[in-house]
Amino acid sequence: MTDRYQDFRRLHESGCFLLPNPWDAGGAKRLEAKGFQAIASTSAGIAWSLGRDDYQITLEECLAHLEVLCAATGLPVNADFEDGFADSPDGVAANVVRALDTGVAGLSIEDRLGAGLYPLEAAADRIRAAKAAIERHAPGAMLVGRTEGFLTGDRDLADSIARLRAYADAGADILYAPGVADLADIRRIVEAVAPKPVNVLISFTPASLSELAAAGVRRVSTGGSLAAAAWAAFDSAADMLLKDGRLPPRG
Repeated sequence: MTDRYQDFRRLHESGCFLLPNPWDAGGAKRLEAKGFQAIASTSAGIAWSLGRDDYQITLEECLAHLEVLCAATGLPVNADFEDGFADSPDGVAANVVRALDTGVAGLSIEDRLGAGLYPLEAAADRIRAAKAAIERHAPGAMLVGRTEGFLTGDRDLADSIARLRAYADAGADILYAPGVADLADIRRIVEAVAPKPVNVLISFTPASLSELAAAGVRRVSTGGSLAAAAWAAFDSAADMLLKDGRLPPRG
């Protein structure tokens, strides 16, 4: 794991890299073969593969899935670990240790609480507990502090920035506000938390990878977009089978 930790940290030191999110072992292997340098799990992709909506998987299902991804590839794996599957800081810390035992090189902790967000102090305490668990159990692993305001409807950029700064102070290595679309807003986030690296979810912004890199973004992830594209192709083929009695040609 030391090599995976070092490789993952090195990617965050300069430039901008792509972090695609497969939802199964086959996808992980295909992305590695295509030359990607790291991958991340997707909570939405896992849930859809089980016939559920996002945020409906259990801790045990998440951990089993992370073990599958980490066993399938030699690349560093970042875990989409939702809210840590616990409310209290101690519960988050205990679950972070279990996630690290699956072989991930990093993981994210969200501040989502149902349809809203944890109060800032409580959210920062949860990040602080996750960081302490990492330092005790796997000090090379990286922690992503996520604020979900833009996804829950609270599109107050100043509030998101305040939260990201608090999470950085609490020990987060990487900062992430999924759902931010405007390039100027993304640039403000990068400047506000510098020198710590920022992750951007590319499916929400019209900005290109080169534009995001120029804005100082360190890594760009896909979230559930690859899974959504796969399911869209599945539905299209199934509709053709029902309507025309045939399937699209195999690519």
